[in-house]
Parts: sequence; C-alpha cells; structure tokens
Amino acid sequence: MAAISLRKVEETAPALVGAYRSAGVSLTKHGLDGLRAAVYLVVDYSGSMKPYYQDGSVQTLADRVLGLAAHLDDDGRVPVVFFSTDVDTVTDIALDGHEGRIERIVAGLGHMGRTSYHLAMDAVIDHYLDSGATDPALVVFQTDGGPINKLAAERHLCKAAKLPLFWQFVGFGDPGSRQFDFLRKLDELAVPDKRIVDNAGFFHAGQDPRHLSDAELYDRLVGECPQWLTSARAAGVVRTP
Repeated sequence: MAAISLRKVEETAPALVGAYRSAGVSLTKHGLDGLRAAVYLVVDYSGSMKPYYQDGSVQTLADRVLGLAAHLDDDGRVPVVFFSTDVDTVTDIALDGHEGRIERIVAGLGHMGRTSYHLAMDAVIDHYLDSGATDPALVVFQTDGGPINKLAAERHLCKAAKLPLFWQFVGFGDPGSRQFDFLRKLDELAVPDKRIVDNAGFFHAGQDPRHLSDAELYDRLVGECPQWLTSARAAGVVRTP
C-alpha cells in the first residue's frame, strides 16, 4: 500500500496523478510495493545547467520524484539539495504547491558555480542523520557533468555505503560525453574492497530529459534498489523489517 493515497494526490497535486500511477507500477514490478523509505533530490546548479532550468527539465524531474516519494513516505515532502561549487541551499518540495517550485527556489539563489559532489553528499548525509530516520533512503542525484574533486566524491560514496542510503545518479546531457566517465566509475566501484555494499547506480536521462517517459524513468530510478536492499540487510546496513 502506498504511503499517500491516490485520493490525497488527486486533492493536493492533481497534475501528478499520472506520475504517481506510473511510479506505483514500477515499484510493484520491482517488488518494492509497500516499501517505506525517505526520498531525497539533489540537483546540479552549475553554470552549464542553466538551459535545463529554463526549459523546465529540473522542475519536471522534481515533480516526478514527488510522484515516487508519495508511495514511499507519508509526509508529502522531499528534501532538496541545490549544489554547485558549494551547497547553494537545502530546502524541500511538496505535493502541495509543487508547480513552479523550482523556479521560485532558484530565484533566491546566487551565482551558478561548478560541481562539488562531496559537499552535496555531506548535506544529504547530515540531513538524514539529523532527522533520526531509521527507514532506508533513496537519493536521486542529478548532474550534467563530473565533479571538481573526484577523490573526495569517491571517498564520500564509499563511507556512505555504511549508511542506509542508495545514491541513484541521473545524467542530463549527451550520453556520449566523457563528463560522465567518473559516474560510470562510481557505479562500478569494487565491493567489498572499496565499499561494504554497492550503494549507487547511474543512468543517462538524455539531452532532453523531459522526453523520457515516466515509466522508463521510474524503472531506472528504482531498478537497482532491490539488489541493494538485499545486500544492505545482509550486511546490517539496513535493518530487516
């Protein structure tokens, strides 16, 4: 059973009903129906991301993540970290008032810098630990390029493997770009030599992420979660229900 009912989504965010339904189909297909988990969204605010804010790609991703989160968490909100050279802000999006929310947040931010993955990861880890949550968490981490400090990003991911956090990296842009070589490397870091469990996945959403269907996006967002949950429970990272 979903954490938030279809009726409540219809009442508070009718524009997201389609996404909500598609998310439910993907969760059921991957054996995750009834799972309770926190959901985080991390979005790249570097200079090269400007077109994706202007054409609504970031807002569309945020809306879709809300549609997924409504199945997993009952508060109707998703914490969001905007990052560039530093962490630009930690805020949230909600079913109620989701339309245009990204534009309103960005209007209050400053210069679009570069990409410090590790600082954004720190912000998520701190938020999760401070929340006192015991359920696992899915972190949707969007970017259009590699980090300015690759070693720091790798170290943070490996350390975070001891926490009940799964990092699903989503690339915006040319799938053939070498900017994404590092994310492919992160996705394949050795277990257990580098990290206790495989706690990350990566996929491209393409040069126009809005054209990726809800069904395909949700399948990619949650597709690796069952394997991670099994490994993380066996390693004592995620508590057994």
